[in-house]
Amino acid sequence: MSNIRKFDTKVQHLKYKVLREVARLAWNDTLLENMMDIPMTIVPGKTPTMRCCVYKERAIVAERIKLAMGGDSSNPNIIEVIDIACDECPAAGYEVTDSCRGCLAHRCEDVCKRGALSFDHNHVAHIDKTKCVECGACAKVCPYSAIVNRKRPCQNACKVKAISINESNAASIDNENCIQCGACVYQCPFGAIMDKSFILKAINLIKESENNTKHKVYAIVAPSISSQFTYAKLGQVITGLKELGFFTILEAALGADMVAVEESKELVEKGFLTSSCCPAFVRYIKQNYPQLVPFISHNLSPMATLAKFLKECDKDAKVVFIGPCTAKKAEAQLDSVKEHVDAVLTFEELQALFDSRDIDITTLEEGVLDNASYYGRIFARSGGLSDAVAQGIKEQNLDFELKAVPCDGIEACRMALIKKAKNILDGNFIEGMACIGGCIGGAGCLTHGEKNKAEVDKYGKEALEKTISDAVSMLDMMK
Repeated sequence: MSNIRKFDTKVQHLKYKVLREVARLAWNDTLLENMMDIPMTIVPGKTPTMRCCVYKERAIVAERIKLAMGGDSSNPNIIEVIDIACDECPAAGYEVTDSCRGCLAHRCEDVCKRGALSFDHNHVAHIDKTKCVECGACAKVCPYSAIVNRKRPCQNACKVKAISINESNAASIDNENCIQCGACVYQCPFGAIMDKSFILKAINLIKESENNTKHKVYAIVAPSISSQFTYAKLGQVITGLKELGFFTILEAALGADMVAVEESKELVEKGFLTSSCCPAFVRYIKQNYPQLVPFISHNLSPMATLAKFLKECDKDAKVVFIGPCTAKKAEAQLDSVKEHVDAVLTFEELQALFDSRDIDITTLEEGVLDNASYYGRIFARSGGLSDAVAQGIKEQNLDFELKAVPCDGIEACRMALIKKAKNILDGNFIEGMACIGGCIGGAGCLTHGEKNKAEVDKYGKEALEKTISDAVSMLDMMK
């Protein structure tokens, strides 16, 4: 089966090929001496690919290799721009189209306070980019809708306006505004924006465990894994993880069950709460609504909660989280989390790991992954956390009327937070998910789409533990 069919786009496939080759060499301890050969492997021959020439494409692959090896350590952002790959998009901003009729009214000129509009001998309008501040006033008054705002795909994808275009006509990320959700990564048609990879760290952890029996590497997999690797069965993915060298595989959904118990208690105690499971949502609140920070749940995310529990049970444990989220990579760098989580991988990177060791998961027997409830598993999609908190309140017999506000995407989060800041929100619990659809829409997914929600719900219903309490009670057996 072609690897391209494992991904939504060819850009993802190109990113994967670089990750796969970096990982293949890392397993054999030959990465440093053979690193310069990877561009020739990815872009062989002399036939131009998507660029003007193979030489430029190879130079871009070299930049991708750097990101596969951890990226720029001086840049705290998980998301980085490959400048030389970001030169194919048209100049962004307001432009006059062929629809301009050269009318006599000149409303666009009159409304522009910067004097950026002028007219040629045919009375056709032109915009001076050196004067334009992109306020959009001209576009609003044009009777022919002849002035349009041409935003780049990355700018359209970024709902927090963290992306601008620099003097070199390349995308530039404002780290102060960026929530590291990775929406721009997935939407860039040229793969010019990428997330840093910690695949080498994960490989090193596994290799160290092979030489030290006390040193066990646990994989915590996000519940959205149920909607990924559609060419194989979930049980085969689990077996594949053990083939890679992971000691055992646990569901982040179990951590979600733990969070649902504690978060429902905290909500009842405080009367109002915003969720803490999505690191991009939490970061967005801290950056834009500091007055609401006291309402953020004090619970760690399901990933960090379960990782903390594992290390309390096994002091020598090493924990690798595998999921759909680029923001989780940033979360793992936080002081409150980094002692619990050793590395974070996306599903894209897991696919690269499988193929770097020539593991065809379709040929494997099915392993078992069952240590969470239905409610923990549906955290993967929008609305699932709210349902779990409602169940947590019910199972603990807490006297509280939940009025949840599930927010599907960062724009919905913004509207809910604005209403709360103005004390007009009809709700007492904001479930914030930065990605559309929830975690199943994360940038690190192999596939994206509405069908993923159905797969998550189906996976949830297959859980042997039917209540949150039943799932959490299993923790005593794990100690």
